[in-house]
Amino acid sequence: MIVPAPLRRLALAAAALLAALSSPPALAERTLMVFGDSLSAAYGLPAAQGWVSLLGERIAREKLGWRVVNASVSGETTAGGLRRLPADLARHHPAIVVIALGANDGLRGQPVAAASANLGEMIRLARAARAEPVLVGLMIPPNYGIDYAREFAALFPSLARQRRVPLVPFLLDGLAGDRASFQADQLHPTAAAQPRILDNVWPALEPLLRRPAPR
Repeated sequence: MIVPAPLRRLALAAAALLAALSSPPALAERTLMVFGDSLSAAYGLPAAQGWVSLLGERIAREKLGWRVVNASVSGETTAGGLRRLPADLARHHPAIVVIALGANDGLRGQPVAAASANLGEMIRLARAARAEPVLVGLMIPPNYGIDYAREFAALFPSLARQRRVPLVPFLLDGLAGDRASFQADQLHPTAAAQPRILDNVWPALEPLLRRPAPR
């Protein structure tokens, strides 16, 4: 029996619709948001050369199903970050928030207790928005004395223990003593140093990135 062309087209369309309805929906990409300052905003470099962009490329290569949003702002302090975090959480709906702030507080000699309180509140806000916070540790030169530099460096592991969050021990590990790894201002890493920064961050992020998405 010869089936008229219009009926064949209708049958094919119905079969395609049935297949689409019976197939499981593709999982939407989850969002990882990096919330930092110039060290994460690729200051002085094309954005594509910064460690956050390199993170997105590594995630894509490994097919982990995440998109990366860089919400870093050069010059940001923990107080400024705390003010703008609610809007960025609402805008991007991240499942992971990498909190990489504090360097500008330390370089300006601001009270360590205030920076710790601001970072702690950012952790709370991230969790309230159903995001997993990751804290990035930093160190500063002893411009304001050895005691201040030691207290500043200690705030990150202490806060990570108190709040039970994953910690990147030191964002610039392996670079801090190498002048060639920094731009002319000796504050911001070069393009060549960005892969090392990513390697410092990756061990804290990888277990979270490989977790199955909640159903």
